Amino acid sequence: MESKKLNACPLHGAGVSAGSLVGRRLARVAGSWHVYAGDVPEGPLDVWLIDDRGEAVHLTTGSDWCLIVEVSEPHAGYDMGGSGLVTVGAVGEGSPFVDHLGESILAAREDHEPHAGRVALELSFPTGRVRCESWAGELRVTSVSSV
Repeated sequence: MESKKLNACPLHGAGVSAGSLVGRRLARVAGSWHVYAGDVPEGPLDVWLIDDRGEAVHLTTGSDWCLIVEVSEPHAGYDMGGSGLVTVGAVGEGSPFVDHLGESILAAREDHEPHAGRVALELSFPTGRVRCESWAGELRVTSVSSV
């Protein structure tokens, strides 16, 4: 019990345990992006992994640079006026998760920092791994090559 407290984000709590993701079959992936003045968005603000039972797990970063992993449905996009739009939709080609649609999560590993809690989550699929991490307050989602 003590280790869970040390690994929990002081602001956002422990969220979903990595172990609870193992065995889920990835059916769909959604994301949100900040679009400003017609610029092409660089990376997602949020990612939702939706399993074959329809349950969505939300991955995003917290204000204290933790990685939030929680059960939550994708929200609607919204207009921020002069600051741009947040759009929400299906994640397309180029996302590391797209390569693993239809596959089950075989293993999950987390990295923690003392003052932020969880800062990374790496998911293993039969055909590769995907790493999600909070990097300077931004969500990074990358394929991990086997060495």
